[in-house]
Amino acid sequence: MIQRIQSIFLLICSTTFFGLFGVPFATSRVPIPYLFGDLTYNIQDSPVLLAMAVFGGLVSLIAIFLYNKRPVQLKLAYLSTVLSILLPLVVVLLVYNEGTATTQADKIDDGVGVYLPVIGIICSILAARYIAKDENTVKSMDRLR
Repeated sequence: MIQRIQSIFLLICSTTFFGLFGVPFATSRVPIPYLFGDLTYNIQDSPVLLAMAVFGGLVSLIAIFLYNKRPVQLKLAYLSTVLSILLPLVVVLLVYNEGTATTQADKIDDGVGVYLPVIGIICSILAARYIAKDENTVKSMDRLR
């Protein structure tokens, strides 16, 4: 059913992915030519990050409506977990790989966008746990029939 607790966790996970469009990953106090021309590094600055955020948000959102197919829903929750882990790693790699090439690297501060996927990781793991719990309950009921 859609009213299950895992649906709420998946919705929160999807919200964290789409919430990345509103918060920066990193900010700089001085303009750095390639990366921080506008003093912020956000999701629109890299097509890889944009694709990962949209795909992760859609996967979490689609998983909500696959409540009749719990094994598929569980796989999508795991995929959402992997994307939630990869996203901040790619951000850190991109920002600090490009940012340390300049002498202004000490002026780069991390933003909320780096930490927002942590909420997505927690919620997708909890959703996967409750989906697996539901699947085990359904299997145990099938044995009783």
